[in-house]
Amino acid sequence: MTTVADIKVELAKVLYPGFQKSIIDFGFLKDIELVDDKTCVVYLDITSSSAEVAEQLQRDISSTLEKIGISNATLNLKKPEEPKQQSNSVSGSNIAPQIKNFIMVSSGKGGVGKSTTTVNLAIAAAMQGKKVGILDADIYGPNIPRMMGLQGQEVEVVGNKAKPFNAYGVDVMSMGSLMEEGQALIWRGAMIMKAIQQLLRDILWEELDILFIDMPPGTGDAQLTLAQSVPVTCGVNVTTPQHVALDDSKRSLDMFAKLHIPIAGIVENMSGFICPSCNTESDIFGMGTCEGLASEYKTQVLGNLPIEPAIREGGDTGKPIVYCQPESISAKRYMEATAKLLAFVDEVSDKAENASIQPTTPPGVSACSSSSAAGAASQSEKKESHAGCGCSN
Repeated sequence: MTTVADIKVELAKVLYPGFQKSIIDFGFLKDIELVDDKTCVVYLDITSSSAEVAEQLQRDISSTLEKIGISNATLNLKKPEEPKQQSNSVSGSNIAPQIKNFIMVSSGKGGVGKSTTTVNLAIAAAMQGKKVGILDADIYGPNIPRMMGLQGQEVEVVGNKAKPFNAYGVDVMSMGSLMEEGQALIWRGAMIMKAIQQLLRDILWEELDILFIDMPPGTGDAQLTLAQSVPVTCGVNVTTPQHVALDDSKRSLDMFAKLHIPIAGIVENMSGFICPSCNTESDIFGMGTCEGLASEYKTQVLGNLPIEPAIREGGDTGKPIVYCQPESISAKRYMEATAKLLAFVDEVSDKAENASIQPTTPPGVSACSSSSAAGAASQSEKKESHAGCGCSN
């Protein structure tokens, strides 16, 4: 007659999928219930949420126990909850599912320090224990390679995908690393949209807690494409204190609202000037003008970053201030801003979705066509109706 001890001996021969150790050696076996001579229940507590692992264990345990007369072995499995598959109603899945959170760093206009902010927030997040990446999606002005000390480095291709660089504990990929240095890009909307998707899909991104995405300035095809390709966790707006800059920031914040992207906060750059000789802070362009804007959009000011020569020097030389001069005033403010940002990400992460902003045009019809009746038009009529972006779909 088969005993629980006999079953345990046999289970010691069942290897955990992908390893050369048994489920007994790993300590995954919690109990064995022998119902009758041919029936038993095996209780396991494993570390993988994979359905494939569970199925393989069921097969291996059943076939092993059949050898000692147990023809009906039931597996009672306790395992971690599978990661939530965030929504993208076009494909049914997130095109970069190994990344937990996407943060869109955007601005209403260029020249406000968006890339500098992206670099220092990302490095600060890595310094605070997160697994972080930066995607430089600023097609027209990809400055991240210089700021991260990666300028001129060759991209390593593995199979048909590019491997990200790593600097300061952050994985990095930029359009600037994939094209000839100094090359000017004159791209239409459809080309930008394809480039954004390829930077997400065709890069060997690891499992990341956060991917910071440095967007082109303004509100256009790149922002919409990103929001439709992955469920963006939240957006960060970068601006300067002048009211002309704040007017542009409103457009960026309106864009977040229209794309159903939670606003994590505003970073106010050039907020005062810190003298490198005496550390005195002076008001040059204004300070604190973003508070009213943050209140209007029901968000927060993540940080007020001053004009400090070390920030510019760090960007030009590939030595970001938050890492290379951690005791500086600006580095401490970046760390504080990042702590606020990470707290917001934790709050909204599980709610990220993009199903509500997917294209509604039928297959084969351009989503950027200017004709609202394009979906019902004949093939010849469709071709004539595309007065929008000039794409050929």
